[in-house]
Amino acid sequence: MGTVSQLHEHIRPLAHRIQSEEEALQIARSLAARFAQQASDRDINRVLPYDEVEALSQSGLLGITTPSEYDGLDISNSILAEIIAILAEADPSIAEIARNHFYILEALRTGGSEEQKDTFFARALAGDRFGNALSEPDTATAGQNNTRLTPEGPGHRVNGRKSYAAGVLFADWIAISALDTLDEQTISLVPRGTEGIQIIDDWDGFGQRTSGSGTTILHNVYVNADAVLAHHTGFERPTTIGPVDQIIHAGIDLGIARAAFAETVKFVKTSARPWMNSGVERAADDPLTIARIGQISVRIEAAAALLDRAGRKIDIAQINPTEDHVIDATLGVAAATTLTTEIAIEASNTLFELAGTASTRIGLNLDRHWRNARTHTLQDPIRWKYHLVGNYHLNGVTPPKNWRQ
Repeated sequence: MGTVSQLHEHIRPLAHRIQSEEEALQIARSLAARFAQQASDRDINRVLPYDEVEALSQSGLLGITTPSEYDGLDISNSILAEIIAILAEADPSIAEIARNHFYILEALRTGGSEEQKDTFFARALAGDRFGNALSEPDTATAGQNNTRLTPEGPGHRVNGRKSYAAGVLFADWIAISALDTLDEQTISLVPRGTEGIQIIDDWDGFGQRTSGSGTTILHNVYVNADAVLAHHTGFERPTTIGPVDQIIHAGIDLGIARAAFAETVKFVKTSARPWMNSGVERAADDPLTIARIGQISVRIEAAAALLDRAGRKIDIAQINPTEDHVIDATLGVAAATTLTTEIAIEASNTLFELAGTASTRIGLNLDRHWRNARTHTLQDPIRWKYHLVGNYHLNGVTPPKNWRQ
């Protein structure tokens, strides 16, 4: 598949090759310690994490989901979710960049040709980053796609405008979704420097502020025929595209919850004052505060356990993608996502509930945890998760085959 690989000039040293899940976790923890140091400053000043994302590339973590038959580690989904949670606890914007990268690799695994897999999995192992240009503004429903892939000579042209493209500012390859002439969903993997691609750094959401989510404008972009994935095939049969995307999404929320909880414990121990009627001298001795801390901790542990269980279900479905296995994985991830969503928001709210008025000072920037939780959880409303699970159990309606399962 020389035409695709020739389009991208490799400009960085080859990434480290991770040999085990234990090493991957160790590297994630080491990177997280580094990323956390300036995370608040990056958020409050909106400083994009170019150095940090490059370190992520060089670490080898971006290649850990590559299947073993393509020389990868093929990491379990439980470990993948935990790695994402570790990164998100340090900086959820960086974890969001990784989330979109791994979604594209799962789409490649389920819908790519052998030549495409050989080429692009090798690029992931080398440290290349895959960013998305999937969502579109001004469509009638979320997830709708109006962009068209038009044949021209041996390849195609694509025109359109994409938004909410987290990670695109840092991408080496941009995954562009478009409908082909048969109205089938495709993804084209195009080098970032391809003529006609314009990326605008215009994300102004109050959370996830440094996720590199810029508007991507496509001006008559040429796409090689061998760079187009038949993405629709991943939703015409049972696959794990949706569950993998969702477990990473849930991992980010779990990381945000852990970060908010850690800040709460620290502030209550060192800075919060007890309520006047509590009868104690330290906020940490207030029995109501103690109980609330315990409640949040238990719910975070429960969310982590559900995430681990869902990951094991996805592993089974990847190995043997029967309808029953994929449904089981989808329902498991839906359960985990509802709890991680709720605890991310609850933990970040409780931070202020227990820390008190002093915790709202702008200079502390503790509100970033709530802003990140609220912004990230809007991507996938849990009211539809409850509906998905309830409709299956009550009416036997199988979960829809799409990327937002």
